[in-house]
Amino acid sequence: MTKIGKNVGRQLSMNFIPKLKNPDSNHKRIYKSIDLFAGIGGIRLGFEQTGRIDNIFSAEIDKYACQTYYTNFGEAAQCDITKIDEKSLEDFDLLLAGFPCQAFSIAGKKAGFEDTRGTLFFDVARIIKEKQPKAFLLENVKGLIQHDKGKTFNTIMKVLQDDLGYKVDAKLLNAKDFNVPQKRERIYIVGFKNESDFIFPQPLKLEKSVKDIMEKEKVSGKYYLSTVYLQTLINHKERHLSKGNGFGYEVLEKNGVSNTLVVGGMGRERNLVYDDRLTDFTPVTNIKGEINREYIRRLTPREWGRLQGFPDTYKIPVSDAQAYKQFGNSVCVPVVHAIAEEIIKALDRQEEKIADKVSA
Repeated sequence: MTKIGKNVGRQLSMNFIPKLKNPDSNHKRIYKSIDLFAGIGGIRLGFEQTGRIDNIFSAEIDKYACQTYYTNFGEAAQCDITKIDEKSLEDFDLLLAGFPCQAFSIAGKKAGFEDTRGTLFFDVARIIKEKQPKAFLLENVKGLIQHDKGKTFNTIMKVLQDDLGYKVDAKLLNAKDFNVPQKRERIYIVGFKNESDFIFPQPLKLEKSVKDIMEKEKVSGKYYLSTVYLQTLINHKERHLSKGNGFGYEVLEKNGVSNTLVVGGMGRERNLVYDDRLTDFTPVTNIKGEINREYIRRLTPREWGRLQGFPDTYKIPVSDAQAYKQFGNSVCVPVVHAIAEEIIKALDRQEEKIADKVSA
């Protein structure tokens, strides 16, 4: 296995972007974190927005995601988690991971830590087992709950609670409940090494809509559908409607919320918008037909980023195709930030209790 030296995540930190600091956090403890399956750093960003996190190590295998990660955090994240020697990692307080959903060869009530070997969850579990962080946050798709008839989720919870000894809670949260105009449900699993009074954050009032994430200036014609493709989408939807199905493209209501951003399939076509600001209908890419005069276009990568709660200062150094993939695979940052605030509060209260016992 690869040996991981201290501060490996900072080896390319010449252009490091300073962490967002909370003015009230100046004299409070800074917790060390590691960011696994880091993607483009959405989970890390949500935690850093608390002003209470120092991320000391990051791991991501996709080279394009690593490019975006480095551009925004100034740190190299490219590394294969399966080759990490957990004993060589620097001690840390928080483990953050948006791990993939995979079935276990043996899953169910009797499955344990060793039965998860060969999956990427096992790599998360072995690091937790060795380093014993104070807490962790794991994120996954909603489908994890029912994956393999619920056996996958049950095995994960059993390993975390029974085998690793953590106090674990899990909850399905929707981005639109945290003032983000996107319907996006994800499962969040939070664990603490010691007893805690952690509670998941309460929903916020939704005050934003699709129009708030749309570009203020007109966008390139390349985002507008061709007449041929638009007609293909119309025909596709009509075929499904005739069969009683609701599949197909969708033009969003500007005062409403978007559908879930997903990679592949109809991910972009389920989140089209009407935008009549285009004046030059000359194609800028090789398309079949002409730019449609219905003013129907895809959302831009930046608009996808906003629907995931990324600030406009977040840089997009990759192609549109990669940017859609990266934002579509990422977490909704405001949801993570809300959870992070509650985790930090719970850790602070644990620290206070320890300090009170020492001084008593």
